[in-house]
Amino acid sequence: MKITKAVIPAAGFGTRFLPATKAVPKEMLPIVDKPTIQYIVEEAIDSGITDLLIITSRGKDAIVNHFDKAAELEAVLERDGKTELLKLARGVTDKINVYFTRQAEQKGLGHAVFCAKSFAGNEPFAVMLGDDVVVNDEKPCLKQLTDEFERLGSSVIGVQRVGRENVNKYGILDCEPIGDRLYKMRGMTEKPSIDKAPSDIAALGRYVLTPAIFDCLEKTEKGALGEIQLTDAIVNLMETEAVYAYDFEGMRYDIGSKQGFLAATVDFALKREDLRGEFIEFLKKTVNKEK
Repeated sequence: MKITKAVIPAAGFGTRFLPATKAVPKEMLPIVDKPTIQYIVEEAIDSGITDLLIITSRGKDAIVNHFDKAAELEAVLERDGKTELLKLARGVTDKINVYFTRQAEQKGLGHAVFCAKSFAGNEPFAVMLGDDVVVNDEKPCLKQLTDEFERLGSSVIGVQRVGRENVNKYGILDCEPIGDRLYKMRGMTEKPSIDKAPSDIAALGRYVLTPAIFDCLEKTEKGALGEIQLTDAIVNLMETEAVYAYDFEGMRYDIGSKQGFLAATVDFALKREDLRGEFIEFLKKTVNKEK
């Protein structure tokens, strides 16, 4: 079955980027000149997604406004013949149907995904976390997963190796390799200590799930951090359905960390023809000052 629906949970407080996120949603922090969440939405579009649900919370109106049409701005740009700026202003609004719902209480990622039950209905759907920006110019990360889902007919989680020293930051898989870049899952632990981690293969912000996940989420009790964890629901899903993991190809940036955000900003700027030359010179001068 073709995957056409995706969900982006964007209800978190963004405390790691305070004070910037006191008034601006972390998903709206720009990488160069484009909000982080727009990179995720563009990946969804390039992966064949036609309907997108963004789960927000109080204080996240900027996300809703960003994906709304700015009729007055567009009219001015069109009148003045600024066609390139007009394309930027319109963004993705004419390429995908974007819907919103609020997560009234911060009860964890699992609860946020459960808020999408009516939206997904009885269809499989994708979950894309806004903290992870993945670059693959040949085949988007989500498209890699949806292709595997369509081939296997079962839930598929996007993974990569993160090194033993970083396992306490992620949901870590207990799995066995069964093909090229493909694993069959046996279990998963949310943010385990290094000595208790079953591997260094981590779930990294991209999921394609069957609608059976909602029954599992409804029965899932609070776990790590006192929250309803999507990890725990996926473990429960494995009791009735096969769940797979795919080691996706692409450069991943952990936008939830300051270091990852800065790395993405530098790399994306260096890819821009209008910025690259002058920016390289600036970086050279800056690095030389530090020597």
